[in-house]
Amino acid sequence: MKLKQIVVSIENAPGRLYEVTNALGQAGINLRALNLVDTGAFGQLRLLVSDVSKARQILMSMQIPAQVNEVVAVEIEDKPGQLAAVLKPLKDANVHVLFMYAYFRQAADKAVMIFRFSDNEKAIEILRSNGLTLYDAEKFGILENQ
Repeated sequence: MKLKQIVVSIENAPGRLYEVTNALGQAGINLRALNLVDTGAFGQLRLLVSDVSKARQILMSMQIPAQVNEVVAVEIEDKPGQLAAVLKPLKDANVHVLFMYAYFRQAADKAVMIFRFSDNEKAIEILRSNGLTLYDAEKFGILENQ
């Protein structure tokens, strides 16, 4: 139930994000979810894309080192306190959230959060045992061949 995510560092310069997203779009790669964080002179861009291998090849050809790591996508109810309720059993099991971001869906009553945990396997076990729905690559429309 883990998804492969591409992580790249891009210069905080005018047009750099455009160059990356344009190159992926021109190659027919759809962005499923993304997060960009300012880290000073560079930004860290996290991407869930429709074709992980192809996207990584394109980025590498642009001289943009692209790492692939694993994240967990969890569907939660879109109501106050739900994120805290999801995090409580993880906290109790000493599983830390390294980062997270939201994925927007069209269903009004659900939200999807993308997480990277200190122990993804343990987190998956805890989340499942608490009745939560986890998304796989197929649900996101992602090809993950590496």
